[in-house]
Amino acid sequence: MPILPSLPPSVYTAFIVSFLVTLLLVLTKRWHGRYSMDGVQGIQKQHKVPTPRIGGVAIVLGVLGGWLVAQPERRAILGPLLVAGLPAFAFGLAEDLTKKVSVMARLLATMASGVLGWWLTGMSLTSLDVAGVDVLMGITLVSVAFTAFAVGGVANAINIIDGFNGLASGFVVLALVGLAAMAMSSQDPNLAIACLGTAGAMLGFWLVNWPWGKIFLGDGGSYFGGFALAWGCIMVVERNPEITPFAALLLCIHPVTEVLFSIYRRRLRQYNPGQPDRLHLHSLMMRRVVRPLLMRCTNDRDHALRMENAWTGLLLACMTLPAAAVAYAVRSQPLWAALMCVVFMLAYVTVYARLVRHHWCSPLQFLFVKPAQRLQSLA
Repeated sequence: MPILPSLPPSVYTAFIVSFLVTLLLVLTKRWHGRYSMDGVQGIQKQHKVPTPRIGGVAIVLGVLGGWLVAQPERRAILGPLLVAGLPAFAFGLAEDLTKKVSVMARLLATMASGVLGWWLTGMSLTSLDVAGVDVLMGITLVSVAFTAFAVGGVANAINIIDGFNGLASGFVVLALVGLAAMAMSSQDPNLAIACLGTAGAMLGFWLVNWPWGKIFLGDGGSYFGGFALAWGCIMVVERNPEITPFAALLLCIHPVTEVLFSIYRRRLRQYNPGQPDRLHLHSLMMRRVVRPLLMRCTNDRDHALRMENAWTGLLLACMTLPAAAVAYAVRSQPLWAALMCVVFMLAYVTVYARLVRHHWCSPLQFLFVKPAQRLQSLA
């Protein structure tokens, strides 16, 4: 009985390269820290000491290492992924190093990665399993534009949930494993191994990031990871038409719902949708669930405060497990997959409402009560 699962060398190589480069970046932070450190000032900052935020470098190099030793069929998948992901990664890394790249520039860069992916592979979303809409998706311009929008949306959604140790990276790892399972079920092992290799690179970083947060994913890492996940969703749907796009959406439902709901509540409070705040689900979960629970479980308050970040990240990352399991079960049933997307979005709102109101209520009631009541509940 082998100790490790039988996987191709490319998966292990991606993991090992990413892990070693991540360690190297932590050990050499005295040399690059003046450029790479993330400060502790900011409304969404949870760490107590300046920390390198260039973990994306290790992930990209990990995927590159996997590409170098992969079989030709898998290199044909990983190569375009690396090249197309460069705009998203480069603009994110530039923000990590300079703190001067605008949100709009980064959004456009992630969308450009989607367009570049289509240009390199000829692949874009051509069907959404929605009657009438699929006719429009048959038009190349519409298909490519929607693909760019979807890629940019998912990449930025991953960046938004990147608030705690292990959260965004752990989510991407689990979602990519879910994609690999879908691909294997459709007899597409090359895509499955490519997804596992990318997940391996992300996992190599995760093992250094969680639980103590010695290095952060950064915008470069979150944008590249988000792009890789989004592009994997597009490939699994386009290469395997029996898999509905709603199943791929279900894999990404947590960050997608986070983005949509954040825009909704910020508009409700007459805030700029791009303005950061501490009312994300993960922030509320830490303050109102994880912190009190840790306080009850230990007499060491300092230890509880040190660990609340890590346990919140792990808890929220694991939220993708139910969605991944359901997505796999309904992968070839568009109606059920679409229904499950709605169910999981309403479940998100239900949990959020419980956190801000301190009691359970209907998600529809929470969304559609009078504006004054909504503003009070979000205060």
